[in-house]
Order: sequence, then structure tokens, then C-alpha cells
Amino acid sequence: MTDYDVLRVFCGPDGGYGNELAVVRDGSRLPERDERQALAAKLGFSETVFVDDPERGLIDIYTPTLRLPFAGHPCVGTAWLLDVPELVTPAGVVGVRLDGEFSWIEARAEWAPPRTLRRYATAAEVDALDVPPPGEWLYAWAWEDEAAGRVRARAFPGRGDGVEEDEATGAAALLLTERLGRALNIVQGRGSQILTAPQPAGWTEVGGRVRLER
Repeated sequence: MTDYDVLRVFCGPDGGYGNELAVVRDGSRLPERDERQALAAKLGFSETVFVDDPERGLIDIYTPTLRLPFAGHPCVGTAWLLDVPELVTPAGVVGVRLDGEFSWIEARAEWAPPRTLRRYATAAEVDALDVPPPGEWLYAWAWEDEAAGRVRARAFPGRGDGVEEDEATGAAALLLTERLGRALNIVQGRGSQILTAPQPAGWTEVGGRVRLER
């Protein structure tokens, strides 16, 4: 088995929760896409990252069933792990900054894969949702405190690959921030926290806490 680190990304204030992420620091050990896809499927995390050049921050991201040009929680986690000023993804160059307990990336909404952003009237309605059938990537959200920018959200990838619910999803948070045009403080899943902030010229920052699981 190829060596890899497991991180939790977008942890809550007490360091709990967060979405698990596998990072293969030496991507050269699995240079072929089919090899990477097979390992990502075997590990079963929502995403697995292969680092092709740790000094440049060149990375390659996979779900259990497909390759992604960009994804939020893999970029936030890998940025923290490598401690680099930027990441290079197939979608574009992702800015990085570390600010105390938070790791931030700067990316563009058009890089994010399509998601259905569905607003509900209350956070309780979001909490009560059952996992929908596969076929639609659904980001369900509601205001907890609109004036303060606090959002309750849950994410259902709908890919049929064993990941029924995403504990924390940076790309969907990026899309929601662009739609609403304001900074957000999102509680997703069981208790993960995602912070966002619009930036000039169509960029958005997405940040959160990262912990090394193993």
C-alpha cells in the first residue's frame, strides 16, 4: 500500500468533526491516472490528493469514481500539510495563506464542479433531510442568522460511490458565497465549520481548521 496521510479539514471550534482527506505526498509512486483512481476508490474518502511536486504545490485530486480539476477541502487540507504559498491544480493556481488556526485558499467559483444549491426555510428542515437518491449533487442550506452570515448546510454528492453525505464541502461553499455575494460562516454536516469571504476580481477565499488524523 502506498503511504498517505489522513487529515480532517474544516474542523469545528473544538477540533472535532471535519471532512477526512487522504494525501499521497509522493505522487510519483502512482504516476498513472488509473492507478490513482483505483487507490482513491479503495480508500473510499470523499477525495484523495496526489502530490506531484511538493515545492510547487502541484496536485491531482480524485473522488472514489472520478478526477476533479479543483475541489475545496482537498486544497485547504493539502495547503496546510505542504505549507506552500500556492497550489497548482488543473483548474488554475490556487492562492494559499495560513492565518493562526485557519488555513485559507483563494479560488474562483467557475472552477467548482456544478452543484444544486437548494435553500430551505429553516435550519431544522436541513437537519431533518434524508439522503436523497443518487443523480443530483445537492447542497442544502438555510440561514441560521442571515444578518450575521451564519448558514446551516448539508451536502449530498449523489454519485452512488458510497459517499452519501459530504461532511464539509469547500467547492459548494465557494458557489454559495458567489451567489449570495457576502462572507459566510457555515456549519455543515455533523459540526464542521467553513468560513468564506468574497475577494476582488471574482476570487473567493475559503478557510477552515485542519488536523492531522494519522
